[in-house]
Amino acid sequence: MSVRQALLALLEQGPMYGYQLRSEFEQRTGGTWPLNVGQVYTTLTRLERDGLVAGAGADDEGHVVYRLTEDGHGEVATWFTTPVARTQPPRDELAIKLALAVTVPGVDVGRVIQQQRTATMKALQDYTRLKRSERGAERVDLAWGLVLDSLVFAAEAEIRWLDHCESRLRRAAREQSAAPASAPVQEEAR
Repeated sequence: MSVRQALLALLEQGPMYGYQLRSEFEQRTGGTWPLNVGQVYTTLTRLERDGLVAGAGADDEGHVVYRLTEDGHGEVATWFTTPVARTQPPRDELAIKLALAVTVPGVDVGRVIQQQRTATMKALQDYTRLKRSERGAERVDLAWGLVLDSLVFAAEAEIRWLDHCESRLRRAAREQSAAPASAPVQEEAR
């Protein structure tokens, strides 16, 4: 997730100070990705250094307010019109865990998969409950609904992937047991 781009996009609505940006971000994403207010201010400092935001004075309570510069507006427009690159896959802890589990002796990979499937199913049930309660709300928050949909689809995809991993493990085990035993290597007589 790009905190930098998110803060710039929020500033499209007008000047804000760091804590306001943090609150707006968390409200719009349903608190799914909490931001540390220190991270927000550090990012604002970098954005100011890069000429994408500028200080717009202080509010009545002394908070430094930031606004987008022309370059900042351009950066937001570019971000919204440029597809998210999938060339560099993110580090996926679960994929790494399973890749290592199949290579480290003594690890019960089937158990690792089953434990993860159980946890992911629980998360999917929680997301589904949230969706149901969202439908019952008087005013559906579209932004949060989109984030929630993403979480549901990601959990469903993870479950399908875990099923696939389990199938591949079973197939590999069958192939290994069906392979002819290699003949013992005879040492040359000296």
